[in-house]
Amino acid sequence: MEIKQNFVVAQPLSTVWTFFHDVPSVAACLPGAEYLGTKDDGSIGGKVSAKVGPFQASFEGEAKVKYDEEAKKVAFEGKGVDRKGASRGKMSMLCTLVPEGDATRVDVLADVQLSGTIAQFGRTGLITEIANQLVREFVRHAETELGARNAAAAEAGSPQADSSTKSAPPFAPGSGAVKPLNTTSLFFAALKGWLNSLFKKAA
Repeated sequence: MEIKQNFVVAQPLSTVWTFFHDVPSVAACLPGAEYLGTKDDGSIGGKVSAKVGPFQASFEGEAKVKYDEEAKKVAFEGKGVDRKGASRGKMSMLCTLVPEGDATRVDVLADVQLSGTIAQFGRTGLITEIANQLVREFVRHAETELGARNAAAAEAGSPQADSSTKSAPPFAPGSGAVKPLNTTSLFFAALKGWLNSLFKKAA
């Protein structure tokens, strides 16, 4: 299943590119995602929990991330297993960052392979709609976090600030107003988008 998306983050390219290098921070801004650490081989351990209507799944697995510094591209290869529901998922994703004025556009091309119980939602098209909703949530959370970081850096660099605090603080996941995933509203928003797309096709 191929998913194509693009979104705009209201931050300059250099800021967003640095943010994409900080995997724990990126995970903190993605509802339902949890960073579990980096393994000896460089792969990243993670967990993604989701609820779609009555269906619940918690995928745990690993991913490898490669950065193209010159082209500003991030390649992601991941796989996970929901041991309780016997569902499996594999995903390859390429994110390309492009400056758009003072903001940054991120073009996403992903290939998702699902098996087990969750595969039925892939066939209905709901997975694509849920992905769209997750991206909107991610952008909102990322902008909140980056905005909080910029504000803290500006305050630290102000003349009134103490000299010992004038260096910009490191980015801390959860420093802004990131909220946990509201699975009920997400499901119904996705269902609404899916139904709208069906009606458009029938028109």
